[in-house]
Amino acid sequence: MPVLPFSHHDTPYTLAPSKIIGVGLNYREHISEQHMQSVRGFDAGIPTEPVIFSKTPNVLIGHGDPIPLARAPGDAEDARPRIDYEAELAFVVKDDCRNVPVEKALDHILGYTCMNDVSRRDIQKGDVSGWFRGKSFDGFGPVGPVLVPAEEIPDPQDLEIRCRLNGKVVQEAHTGQMIFTVAELLSYLSHNFTMKAGDLVATGTPSGVGPLTGDDVVEVEIEGIGVLRNPVIQT
Repeated sequence: MPVLPFSHHDTPYTLAPSKIIGVGLNYREHISEQHMQSVRGFDAGIPTEPVIFSKTPNVLIGHGDPIPLARAPGDAEDARPRIDYEAELAFVVKDDCRNVPVEKALDHILGYTCMNDVSRRDIQKGDVSGWFRGKSFDGFGPVGPVLVPAEEIPDPQDLEIRCRLNGKVVQEAHTGQMIFTVAELLSYLSHNFTMKAGDLVATGTPSGVGPLTGDDVVEVEIEGIGVLRNPVIQT
């Protein structure tokens, strides 16, 4: 599991979540992206409650680690499946919690980091069971470069977020544009199941998602956290 340095602290943090939860459709402009409309369960409507899915712990890699472009059973030898970057703010849960009210939710966050919710679109579009497999290939969850303690980010809805592909800005937004805030997300999740200390939640991506290819370099930058940088390799 990745070891994240604590920002401005000496003690590193080993990220070993019991569960990784992703949030879909949490920025309005991303919902309207035409190439997303054929993804199973994805439509142009604004959700009335958070759209959640899971990723498996094998997705986790750290800053500087290569993102493998996954092959799946049934792929043709010359297949070039669509595998997208998704820049996201992520948070780590501080303690076991259940039924947390929105106004108390930020008290249960240990810290914040950058995450790239890498997604294989053709599988996400086609699997009858939903998004699970297309989100959970090895290396499909880079995190880092640091974990910033929650007290150093008093307002997670006031951060600039961007993604660069080979040095070009491809996503640029502000966390204040989220449909559901960080506090609302943790409260909602905790009312459905117990959130455990160390659980990781990715809060959704803004518009501008696009495909990765071998030899790309992708960067996720979030104000107050830093730059998560990963090369891409064709497997």
